[in-house]
Amino acid sequence: VQLVESGGGLVQPGGSLRLSCATSGFTFSTATMKWFRQAPEKGLEWVASINSGDATGAYPIRTYTTSAKGRFTISRDNAKKMVYLEMNDLKPEDTAVYYCATGTTRGQGTQVTVSS
Repeated sequence: VQLVESGGGLVQPGGSLRLSCATSGFTFSTATMKWFRQAPEKGLEWVASINSGDATGAYPIRTYTTSAKGRFTISRDNAKKMVYLEMNDLKPEDTAVYYCATGTTRGQGTQVTVSS
């Protein structure tokens, strides 16, 4: 299983970023994918999940932590074996290393810094 995140960076409060996660080594289309984050000196926090949907891959169920609802959107592209996290209206408290995960495996993370 390999997960490689990208798309992090420095953004001003109120700005947007789109994180991407390239995957390989497992059956992506049937896997539930998740995003976690870890802020400085804090524990790992679950951010969002997306399941595999119905038998055709349609209608995946998305869930979010409370602070992400209405601002973040998780999505997947089964053909490309990619998962994304669109983040809008970013706040300084969103500053963290963001990880893509499936099962017990997570990637190396991508840094998101929200600061003026």
